[in-house]
Amino acid sequence: MLSSPRARVAAFVTPLLVAAAYPVLTAPAASDLPTVLVSRQLAERASLHAGDTATFASDASGANATRFRVAGIYEPTPDPMRFTVARIEARLHLPDLQALTAGDDPESAESVRAMNVRLTDARDADAFAAAVASRAPGIFARPTARPRDGSDPFVVLERFHLAVAIVTIIGSTAFLLALMMMRSEERRETVGIIRLLGVSQRFVLLVVLAEGVLIAAAGALFGVLIALAAEGGVNQFVQWRYDTSLVFVRVSTRIALESIALSAPLGIVAGLAGSWTLLRRDIVTLVRR
Repeated sequence: MLSSPRARVAAFVTPLLVAAAYPVLTAPAASDLPTVLVSRQLAERASLHAGDTATFASDASGANATRFRVAGIYEPTPDPMRFTVARIEARLHLPDLQALTAGDDPESAESVRAMNVRLTDARDADAFAAAVASRAPGIFARPTARPRDGSDPFVVLERFHLAVAIVTIIGSTAFLLALMMMRSEERRETVGIIRLLGVSQRFVLLVVLAEGVLIAAAGALFGVLIALAAEGGVNQFVQWRYDTSLVFVRVSTRIALESIALSAPLGIVAGLAGSWTLLRRDIVTLVRR
């Protein structure tokens, strides 16, 4: 029996439509894939953007890979202990992560290696750790807060900074004292003439003290301005060098005020020491007569 031309065309086109629709029916659409967040470093290295499809596998060979849709790109939280490590990371939903890393162990999805517990009172951490160790042998509880003893590298670094600050303050005080002594010797005749005119020793002392305070405050302000100017340059260089958003140098308002507040007593001490060399001499010695 002969078929019409329309029937022959339909019989030819139908297999093409089925063949074209086959990949769509067998492969899930990008909107149906599980989502994943990738770090900025991973996105730059793999040229990923939001909405792209990426394949992840727990095996380096790529076996049992799973396709994910990139839902977004995030900046990893800066970690001072890992700022030299490239943050090639991704964040998955827990069921997707379990399915990806399950492997051949059927119980891997039902077990955990670590869990975080938040206590109502942080001071009960030691008692809680002892209770866990006694009730569940082999399980250990450790506080996540940094210890404030010598085992914490940041405590050691803080002590090192304190030692450097103390040495710097002592050195700057000695320099300021030497400066005030030299200025006092240079103005010895001037001070003698002023005292001959009837100016009291108290007034001379106050003038020298005020000068010392002003010099110390001006030096502290100059140092703060240099620190503020260097802050941005140091942070930009280190962040570029290690590809991190970690802030390495920060000159806070508290630090600036503490520096200026420390400079005033140092200026007073230097001024007293400088003026003492003038006030303890008689007028004849000062004017060299």
